[in-house]
Amino acid sequence: MNIVLLSGGSGKRLWPLSNDIRSKQFIKIFRKPGAEGRGEDAYESMVQRVYRQIMTVDPSANVTVATGKAQVSTIINQLGAGVGVSVEPCRRDTFPAIALATAYLHDVRGVPENEAVVVCPVDPYVDDSYFEALKDLWSLASKGTADLVLMGIDPTYPSEKYGYILPENGEKVSAVRTFREKPDAQTAAKYIAEGGLWNGGVFAYKLSHVLDRAKELTGFSEYGELLSGYAALEKISFDYAVVEHEKSIAVMRYRGAWKDLGTWNTLTESMEEETVGNVRLSPSCRNVHAINEIGVPIVGIGLHDVVISASPEGILVSDKEESSTLKKYVDEIDRQVMFAEKSWGSFRVLDVGKNSMTIKVTLRPGNRMNYHSHDRRDEVWTVISGSGRTVVDGMVQPVKRGDVITMAAGCRHTVLADTELELIEVQLGDEISVSDKHKFDLEE
Repeated sequence: MNIVLLSGGSGKRLWPLSNDIRSKQFIKIFRKPGAEGRGEDAYESMVQRVYRQIMTVDPSANVTVATGKAQVSTIINQLGAGVGVSVEPCRRDTFPAIALATAYLHDVRGVPENEAVVVCPVDPYVDDSYFEALKDLWSLASKGTADLVLMGIDPTYPSEKYGYILPENGEKVSAVRTFREKPDAQTAAKYIAEGGLWNGGVFAYKLSHVLDRAKELTGFSEYGELLSGYAALEKISFDYAVVEHEKSIAVMRYRGAWKDLGTWNTLTESMEEETVGNVRLSPSCRNVHAINEIGVPIVGIGLHDVVISASPEGILVSDKEESSTLKKYVDEIDRQVMFAEKSWGSFRVLDVGKNSMTIKVTLRPGNRMNYHSHDRRDEVWTVISGSGRTVVDGMVQPVKRGDVITMAAGCRHTVLADTELELIEVQLGDEISVSDKHKFDLEE
């Protein structure tokens, strides 16, 4: 099975655990099957959970994640370098993203045009039956049941969050009669009475079908052409560009469990444990969930229907029902990204001063940072554990715990980890900015 996972999101709906780099699908709060203890390694993120479920159902699945540049490092960190990644140079809505990913499958991964692919969001909370259904969806598209085959989710209540698919009949696979936009609750109940299904944004097609559509709409169907001309493409959704104009379209009904974990309230409903991290709740607490990613303990006493979340980005204490209003408050915060996972490891900001920033950096064994320089800041690295090598202006030097390395502004530098390597990085300068960075090739 070929499958494209759409990974987006700006990181505000689950603040403070999410940020502009770490969207909700990368937060590690779900216990791994069979994992013991309470450490970070005992938990997995939404994207890790979905990827594991796909490979459990179909070990030979060809998985590609369609995403923006800001998420690439985190995806590689969490899923490994073997997963395919189709990278959008900039945001252009879902049709350009899907067209680019389809061309990537054909031109880069070598998938023939007559093979089918399933496209779905990266972050549904589902059981393995959902991925068995994706295989069925892929099979229907492979057989040519229709040019576009959608998954319609049996609704459990009249939701105002989703669009609706109205099938021709009540069979498992049916032609589509019509689509309806997101309704109010009363209209949603009417759609459900008519047999309407939630549109969860899951569909399958043969590569040739979307490549042809891309050629019609953009003038391009090859990966290199789409990539180089991406910024000039029209911003348009896949629904508007393809679905609404499709003449050969079918829907497959899915009756299994399916949740969109878009707010703290819905997310905590699916957590296996009340607490993650250093948290103590009194026996009088009821329906309280707390997640702690910082070193200081959290204690909750006599609380009801509350979510507590603490990270280097900030602290949230909210009534669960009211947590859906979080975004408007976070929009008012001028935020410095305080934690991020990179392809080589991770970093956590410990302190931000007027002319300094202090960061804890962790590199995984066998990985290194980019070879880079800065124009407007000096840096000092202090190795606190592990061993590796630094390269400063071409000079290689072994490093171990206790070593201190100083880099003046303008010099090129990187660090390579032989074992897991932790260091404290102090940045010093009148202007400290993420844009102050130049990358270079490193001859090893």
